[in-house]
Amino acid sequence: QELTAFGDKWQASWAYAELEESASFGPAIHKYGTVGGGAYNFVNQLLGGKLPNVHDTTADHARLKPASEYEKIDYPKPDGKLSFDKLSSVFLSNTNHEEDQPCHLRLADPELPIRDNLPEYAEPASRYCPAGVYEVVEGDDGTPQFQINFQNCVHCKTCDIKDPAQNITWVAPEGGGGPNYP
Repeated sequence: QELTAFGDKWQASWAYAELEESASFGPAIHKYGTVGGGAYNFVNQLLGGKLPNVHDTTADHARLKPASEYEKIDYPKPDGKLSFDKLSSVFLSNTNHEEDQPCHLRLADPELPIRDNLPEYAEPASRYCPAGVYEVVEGDDGTPQFQINFQNCVHCKTCDIKDPAQNITWVAPEGGGGPNYP
């Protein structure tokens, strides 16, 4: 069965209207700064979304800056009460992938994460992925290796969007695996 009417039904839905009203929120902050963007969004809400939509002109992955421009972040350890480690949160999402299926996260160039992203960006995938899918681990010979723990993937597609080299492609996994939010 074809979903030819889906687009029209989606655009006529309350959810589409609600998303349309807030579509400028992030782009206005990016374009006008926190105060200016906040003011734009406030006025737009007062006017019922009558101001023209603001659009980002730079792709998200193109905004990533080299790690050398920042101090290394020392994240506090999760306390188990207000903050939790990534793997506990992945467990709560009831994520399940069959262990014998192929990895659904494809690298166009498997050498790129260590060769390019590690020296320039301190391999950001381990930080932007909310589920701990990507890690840089030490190989048997002591050299860094890029490891993909695809069974943790919660299908947010952040890696497909945020990777600075656009090297990671998310594809649907076999058999409907992934998060199963009850």
